Amino acid sequence: MSLLEALRTAVMSLLSNKTRSLLTMLGVIIGVAAVLVVVAIGEGLTADTLDRIKSMGTNMLNVSPGAGRGPGRSTRPGRLTNDDWEALKAEVKGVAAMAPAVNGSATAKYRNLSHSTRVIGSTPEWPTVNSFEVVHGRFFAAGEERARSRVAVLGSTVVDELFYGRALVDETIRINSIPFQVIGILEEKGGGFGDPDDRIVVPISTARQRLFGRGDLSSIQISAASTEQVPEVMEAINRVLRRQHRIRGEDDDFRIRDQTEFIETMTETGSTLTRFLGGIALIALLVGGVGIMNIMLVSVAERTREIGIRKAVGAKRRDILAQFLIESTMLSVTGGLIGIAIGLSVSSLLGDTLGWQTIVPLQAVVISFAFAAAVGVFFGYYPARKAALLDPIDCLRYE
Repeated sequence: MSLLEALRTAVMSLLSNKTRSLLTMLGVIIGVAAVLVVVAIGEGLTADTLDRIKSMGTNMLNVSPGAGRGPGRSTRPGRLTNDDWEALKAEVKGVAAMAPAVNGSATAKYRNLSHSTRVIGSTPEWPTVNSFEVVHGRFFAAGEERARSRVAVLGSTVVDELFYGRALVDETIRINSIPFQVIGILEEKGGGFGDPDDRIVVPISTARQRLFGRGDLSSIQISAASTEQVPEVMEAINRVLRRQHRIRGEDDDFRIRDQTEFIETMTETGSTLTRFLGGIALIALLVGGVGIMNIMLVSVAERTREIGIRKAVGAKRRDILAQFLIESTMLSVTGGLIGIAIGLSVSSLLGDTLGWQTIVPLQAVVISFAFAAAVGVFFGYYPARKAALLDPIDCLRYE
């Protein structure tokens, strides 16, 4: 039997039972589609996060407190103070801008609307360091920071929640029941995981005294003059803070992170999550393979007399094996193609509906299709071999 004849016979057999063939392919269709949707969402979220990290500039550094743990490490609790900030400003060269920050959660209210958000207390250098522009109104000035003025600059998400998206500069909102005048609105960076627009920026002196009641800094953000100077600036920060904290022979009680580290961490985390979720989705493909094996075994039982007749007129074992193996492979390959079409469509629909960035790498499509085809061969081999080994006499006597 030629390959072309085997293909024609397999197609005729599958078309004669269209409903059963479709139901058999359903497991493979769902499995392939699920793999592509999961990968598209995972890759999209990773790319979206990386784009937002890069939008802040590759020369940005973040210094945060952090106590060391374990033998030989610093046992003092990590702290960042105003003295640390002043020392860094005075001694670290190659810095374009530097802004201390005090962060905390708060509830913002405007009339009968409220929204839980993140409040950042900082200095007038904050938008420069974080590469944010004020699109409506202005940012607070140094005089307002020194005077502990109750002024606030809102992110676009907060504007959407409190003002229904209207740029209502000079309105008064309440943050933890304390009235603040809105003097500016920040540009929109883009939503998604860890929404960078869901924030309110106020003077650091106001945040310390009126909102959070603490003097220590949550972080110090530093923008190096150029990307090339980042290693040099990091080394200088480390040297100054170790001296400020009187650390000798112990690990640092602070952390310095640059954007490269953020990018590497996000890429690794996103890839791990995508592989994990993709592995779960591949289980559906295995379930689909079991379904193919089950239906092919039923098909062998139903066509026992046909197998006996084919062997009686000269068909060899390899011909019977090829016929049933081609049928199972065609089921899985067709299911894989339909699954790819559905997966791409659902990924695009989710992206358009939810406003997410979805990316389906070509590699994921190829691997999903190859895995689907392999499922058909693997799970179809046993029924095909069973059919090939049947005795023609027993087949002709089969009722």
